[in-house]
Amino acid sequence: MLNSHRAIFSVVLFTLLLSSLTTASAAKPNIIVILADDLGYSDIASYGSEISTPNLDQLAQEGLRFSQYYTSASCAPTRAMLLTGVDSHRAGVANISEALTPAQSHSPFYRGTLNDNVITIARLLKDAGYHTNMTGKWHLGYENPSLMPSNRGFEQTVMMPFSGGDNWTQQPYIPHYQKTLWFENGNEITLPENFYSSKFIVDKAIKQIENHRSDEQPFFSYLAFQAVHIPVQAPKEYTDKYLNTYQFGWSELRAKREQAVKDLGLIRNDAPIKTMTSTLDWEGLTAKEKQFNSKRMAVYAGMVDAMDFHIGRLIEYLKAIGEYDNTVIIFTSDNGPEPSDPAAANSVLFPIIRAYILGYNNDYETLGERYSFNTIGASFASAAASPLGHYKFHSGEGGMRVPMIISGPILPQQLQGQISHSRAFVKDLAPTILTIAGTHHPGVKYQGKAIEPQTGKDLVPVITGLQTTVYSDSDTIAYEIGGNAGLIKGDYKITFNRSEQNDNSWHLYNLKQDPGEVQAIENQYPVIFSDLLSQYEKYMQENGVIPVPDNYDQAKQAGLNGLKERLRATVNNNKGALFLLLMLFIVAIKWKNVKPYL
Repeated sequence: MLNSHRAIFSVVLFTLLLSSLTTASAAKPNIIVILADDLGYSDIASYGSEISTPNLDQLAQEGLRFSQYYTSASCAPTRAMLLTGVDSHRAGVANISEALTPAQSHSPFYRGTLNDNVITIARLLKDAGYHTNMTGKWHLGYENPSLMPSNRGFEQTVMMPFSGGDNWTQQPYIPHYQKTLWFENGNEITLPENFYSSKFIVDKAIKQIENHRSDEQPFFSYLAFQAVHIPVQAPKEYTDKYLNTYQFGWSELRAKREQAVKDLGLIRNDAPIKTMTSTLDWEGLTAKEKQFNSKRMAVYAGMVDAMDFHIGRLIEYLKAIGEYDNTVIIFTSDNGPEPSDPAAANSVLFPIIRAYILGYNNDYETLGERYSFNTIGASFASAAASPLGHYKFHSGEGGMRVPMIISGPILPQQLQGQISHSRAFVKDLAPTILTIAGTHHPGVKYQGKAIEPQTGKDLVPVITGLQTTVYSDSDTIAYEIGGNAGLIKGDYKITFNRSEQNDNSWHLYNLKQDPGEVQAIENQYPVIFSDLLSQYEKYMQENGVIPVPDNYDQAKQAGLNGLKERLRATVNNNKGALFLLLMLFIVAIKWKNVKPYL
């Protein structure tokens, strides 16, 4: 009886909350979603970083930090789920379009663009009386007008459609593209001479808000930064702040961040930490190699710092126009840090592509500046994900678990500055945002058309203090991209990771005791292991998961697809370039013996 009364009381409170959010259009809060790109779990100060991020720290102090927020481990699938609340496969974006195998490219679950039968939160918020704005990286299709964000519910858009782009110019960063395209409200634009991506994205976001400020309608703004996606680039003054910060190397950085994360209370103090086999021996490097690698990470830190500075400009603008106190801000990342290192000295193919096709250098003196191609590689990526194991593309915690901060008027005072240990998934943001706006998803039909229902959970009970979690021990979070897969149920998680750094086998971990996934326990708990495997099989069947070939590697497939695209583009106009690319393509095939999945 007591539990029944408590349940009724919770329902009443939740109903009152919803009522307060929908009383009048003028009372609806503005909503801003800020999405970093490839930002690791401990890459901002409020999650244990040494990088200066005072503006994000302010949001953390005024808001709620989530210690167990999960994404897809790659960019486009995360973006599809964030904007729809639908699993990435059913939304049509099960893998990034650049890395599709032929079998995947013919499946409606793997189009690499949003399916027509999913409705974005932008469209639903627009229906609810919101102005809807988008600036930055889209990565959900642009080849025909129907795929553009301007035709998916966004009123005002300034977007770059690709997986990534240069942060200084419109030159391409991979051979898939002739140049980095940008569009404003569906029309291609030329970037200004003083372009730097983080500054430009915030400049445009402020202008979009300003354009409709006089009508007093609430706004939804989606800012998708390029920081800290490859190529890692930052203004020199930001890089210089960190030139001496990383001279001790990646292993010590990982250990320092691990302790900082534990001191903050984000994970338990006795949690073990995993040493990735991909982490190189810092002491085995020459003095020159140490100097170069420490600057690579300094540029990365500078890029995070610069992003934070420009987020601060947006915050100050909101305060200046009197809208900050009525704005819910959600900050997170699309996945964990990028381990790929095409700029490495031992890379066979990319230095040729970088220098002679894409027009980049990686000279030490100008590293991170205009025309510089910089990466941090797997060793520093492991530190960026500290204390978690793995990184982008992988189903390990370091690939899927990232920072997430929610601040704004919906948050009660007692939760400000606190940490929520409630599990949350990227699909949950869409229904949460709709509830905050006082509206909801229509279910299985929209304007008479059949649509995919949302399958994410509403986090509003957690961020308002009514509940400590919205996930029961029987609920699951499942994930697959490029053959890497995982499923979480209660305290337990199964993972499958490919590539030479992994054994291509399923493993079971207890995330409560071992968030770093150090000790596999499938042999100790065979019943739990079997149950989670059967749950994943069910997920595969329900969401059209297509197995990849045994030797599939996402980064290599993307590289080969890119060379094929460039070959196709030069067939009719440049025989010399065609010959060079053909030779490079042959080299690539022989280089890694990946012919079976061309």
